[in-house]
Amino acid sequence: MNEKQLNRMHSGLGFVAALDQSGGSTPKALKAYGLKGDEWHNDEEMFDLVHQMRTRIITSPAFTSEHILAAILFENTMDRKVEGRYTGDYLWEEKGIVPILKIDKGLAEEADHVKMMKPIPGLDETLERAHRERHIFGTKERSVIYDYDEAGIRKIVDQQFEIAGKVSSHDMVPFIEPEVDIHNPHKEESEKLLKQCFFEHLSKLPDSAKVIFKLTIPTVPDFYQDLMKEKHVVRVVALSGGYTQDHACELLAENHGMIASFSRALAQDLRLQQTDEEFNKTLNSAIEKIYQASIA
Repeated sequence: MNEKQLNRMHSGLGFVAALDQSGGSTPKALKAYGLKGDEWHNDEEMFDLVHQMRTRIITSPAFTSEHILAAILFENTMDRKVEGRYTGDYLWEEKGIVPILKIDKGLAEEADHVKMMKPIPGLDETLERAHRERHIFGTKERSVIYDYDEAGIRKIVDQQFEIAGKVSSHDMVPFIEPEVDIHNPHKEESEKLLKQCFFEHLSKLPDSAKVIFKLTIPTVPDFYQDLMKEKHVVRVVALSGGYTQDHACELLAENHGMIASFSRALAQDLRLQQTDEEFNKTLNSAIEKIYQASIA
């Protein structure tokens, strides 16, 4: 494990940029960026376009380690290059930003009011390659809770920690992400049980294990303060969950010590048609707003 990257993730000022749209979310991201949908005819062309979009973000003079601690990448992005270097190497060597890899393969069908992760074929091989060849620090894996259901929530947390154990065995740090849907009618109750399950699992981890939690901004401000102090927890970061940039930042600022890991809320105003000056100015404004909410 890269100790310099670990220290940065634990105590650095800034937030995590989520640039990991993949599969079904990629067309939505491209259309939000200003493409109509007829610019690509297959997955390869689609991923070429999304890599161009991500490269424009990553290489922007607004995208720096002054405000951004880490960036989450899709596997396809990890295996592509930015200015002649693999994306993870470019991020760390050129920008001083820690590279993270999204490893989940999407969500299974809903059961017990949750969607667990689909199976992840070849996970050990992917983790070994990511760590040894692409110099990735950690991973992110997402599942979703749609309503309070003790059986469903416990199954989600069990799966998250099972995958986290595999990630840790490859000397990487997992981002545990059981998202509580912002429209969950029993969101606060779900978060209470979720946190209880976290502590149950954390108590069983070996002393050397490190995890990062990526969680929906809680209903009760500062609800995760005790989780941040747990010895295995490197950081607690917030997903935007469909909130607008302004609303997500307002809610995040109420949760001291919790930092952003935003995707849509970061890129919502970026457009292909913008000049470089307009693009960089828009990106800089979003980064500054999210940064200020993260250090509040």
